[in-house]
Amino acid sequence: MSKEQLAKIDAILRQPRPEGPRSVEELRAGFRALMDTMIVPDDVRTTQTALGGRPALHVTPDQSARPGTILYFHGGGFVFGSPETALSLTAQLVSKTGFDSYSVDYRLAPEHPFPAGLEDNLNAYRALLDSGLDPSAIAFAGDSAGGGYAVTTALAARDAGLPLPAVIVAFSPGLDATRTGESMTTKDGIDPIFTRAAVLHTGAMYLAGQDPEQPLLSPAVSADLTGFPPLLIQVGTNEILLDDSTRLAARARDAGVDVILDITADAPHVFQAFAGGLLDEADQALDRAALFLSQHVRSPVSTGRKSAETPRVEEGDATARSGGRQTE
Repeated sequence: MSKEQLAKIDAILRQPRPEGPRSVEELRAGFRALMDTMIVPDDVRTTQTALGGRPALHVTPDQSARPGTILYFHGGGFVFGSPETALSLTAQLVSKTGFDSYSVDYRLAPEHPFPAGLEDNLNAYRALLDSGLDPSAIAFAGDSAGGGYAVTTALAARDAGLPLPAVIVAFSPGLDATRTGESMTTKDGIDPIFTRAAVLHTGAMYLAGQDPEQPLLSPAVSADLTGFPPLLIQVGTNEILLDDSTRLAARARDAGVDVILDITADAPHVFQAFAGGLLDEADQALDRAALFLSQHVRSPVSTGRKSAETPRVEEGDATARSGGRQTE
């Protein structure tokens, strides 16, 4: 059954697309349409809120809530995507862990190239800390570009003198703006989603001419991960970004970080999004991620810090619902 599921998903992801580079609007619309087909569990509630000066989606379990907060960074090549397109992933993690989650609507390229999105994510983390949450009660998680942000936001937090979160979980993270991993070539054609040309196209929008070798753009190549919290990286073998994950895991190991590199055979980029019955490997991977999060996130202790930017629902702008998908 699993092989049949993987083959079916591979065929869906290989459906013909318009030739040549697509416009930003076309990329965003196509991604929304794909992610709108993913399954969202019906035992969570979603609320529009604000965090660190940016819109955010607050996802909470309907029942069996546990102390702990996941700060989630959505995927989309730094150019497209939103908290709503990542809802299948955030909701699954919330459902499986009992934690709540904030997903930040960070600014996107090309309108806002590096480091705009990173600054938004760092500000969101500051807001959680300023609200009184202890970092031992906070996890970073993200997929694709957001998986990269889970790592680089931690780097930026460390550079800013902030305490690091309890744990980091990254699904198929984008960690190398230099695009020098061998899998960029060896997996070209095997990857049903990305080509080298496609990631260079969106990557150029995010870089806007800046040096790609700096650690906040290519942590798999140049980051010092000393002092990082436990790290779980999940990736599929059918990804041109595979070596982003393998090289970051090696850097983490060499820096003395507790790291798990979790590779699933024949799986595509961010295969976890197909959880909920579409792909057995997706549900199994998210079960492992939920266990990892639960093992490392501890009960929050108030730090006594307060801020005018405490995580909150903005009055008059809140919508709550159980399950389902919100529209952008």
